[in-house]
Amino acid sequence: MEKTLSDKIITALAAIVGPAQVSTALEERLCAAYDGSSREAMPAAVVRPGSADEVARIMALLHEARVPVVARGAGSGMTGGAVPVAGGVVLSLARLNRILEIDPVDQVAVVEPGVVTADLQAAVAEQGLFYPPDPASKKFCTMGGNVAECAGGPRAVKYGVTRDYVKGLEVVLADGRLLRTGTRADKGVAGYDLTRLFVGSEGTLGIVTKIMVRLLPRPEARATFLVAMDDAPAAGALVTAILASFLPCTLELLDGTAIGIARTRLGDRLEPRAGALLLIELDGRKTVVQAEADCMARFLEDAAGVVSVRRAADDEERDELWAARRALSPAAFDLRPHKMSEDVVVPRSRIVPLLTAVGRLAAEHEVVMFAFGHAGDGNMHVNIMYDRADENERQRVHAARERLFARVIELDGTITGEHGVGVSKAAFLAADIGAEAVEVMRRLKHCLDPHGLLNPGKIFVEPS
Repeated sequence: MEKTLSDKIITALAAIVGPAQVSTALEERLCAAYDGSSREAMPAAVVRPGSADEVARIMALLHEARVPVVARGAGSGMTGGAVPVAGGVVLSLARLNRILEIDPVDQVAVVEPGVVTADLQAAVAEQGLFYPPDPASKKFCTMGGNVAECAGGPRAVKYGVTRDYVKGLEVVLADGRLLRTGTRADKGVAGYDLTRLFVGSEGTLGIVTKIMVRLLPRPEARATFLVAMDDAPAAGALVTAILASFLPCTLELLDGTAIGIARTRLGDRLEPRAGALLLIELDGRKTVVQAEADCMARFLEDAAGVVSVRRAADDEERDELWAARRALSPAAFDLRPHKMSEDVVVPRSRIVPLLTAVGRLAAEHEVVMFAFGHAGDGNMHVNIMYDRADENERQRVHAARERLFARVIELDGTITGEHGVGVSKAAFLAADIGAEAVEVMRRLKHCLDPHGLLNPGKIFVEPS
């Protein structure tokens, strides 16, 4: 709920960042009230610091006044992580948007949290380097948000996720103290791994003001295949077979319902006999990729359940092969006005049971459900389309979602692979990781934020 701030606090905030960077105007508060989850809650004010020192001074002030604070990047999160459910101050980090350093010798970059992910990737590519994490929202999501949620993306099957590239952080704690974690060196085991503690903590332990990331040499070449399959179980089985012999950088799967949705935009450009699609990419040195791609082509020719194989000859054809994946999300809204997007993960050997469960739940609850995503690491996006205005449909959707999570946990999976817990999955956390783990996390939170001011209402179900 919205909580007003005293004139004294507003004046003190303005003295730190300047009057133009503090707003209580309705329009600006509305813009900071929601994120990609479509949840919303009104903050009392929006503050835009321009440096780590200003963040530290703001936090010291608000800690003393016991005012809740939510750090905000681009607001593209899918679980309500940036929604100020307890009111208070939204701390927009948009002004902290500088790439501070790119070092091609040590292969590191140092950035502020407001840097857009794709902008960092473009900047390091100019120096022959590569920052692999590639969330779908990379053209507008920020590095601070990626760290907060431990973002992934299609390339995670080969390269891993955000936490695998963060070498160190500068973090402002709840009381305004400045903490530095990690090391520029390639190795370091001095004490606890505090860097990984903060990565994925969704802004509940501290506010990140600087990020040091590891870079790799830029791959010289890519090879892309689009494989039409008989059905989703055959595609899931082929994923396992591929990973026994190859390490693609991308291995995406679309089930039959997803193909039908994409077909509304792409028509005859999709194989009419496809009951599922696999999108496969290899990358690396040019000669190695060429040899691996030839081996992949021969492997796919003999694989069970394959209907057709297309191999991109150039970048233009590569974009054509990616068309179905890119068309899917916008086309889905042709069916229903709202989407519930879940990023569940199962061991790769259990993708087929997961896809079977999705089909069964859709039929039993009479809802539109489809699955697509990063099959190479078992991270599937299960989407449920519905109309919030239809109360009966809403109830069926929530029942299907709850049963989906239960089935994922039965399959030794987890309820989230890259979107975080936020508000929307907090009620399911204990079932996923266990009550003891939740209690340990609560104690860590209390140590660093004893008054519960940092992004309250996220990850944990509040006692109230």
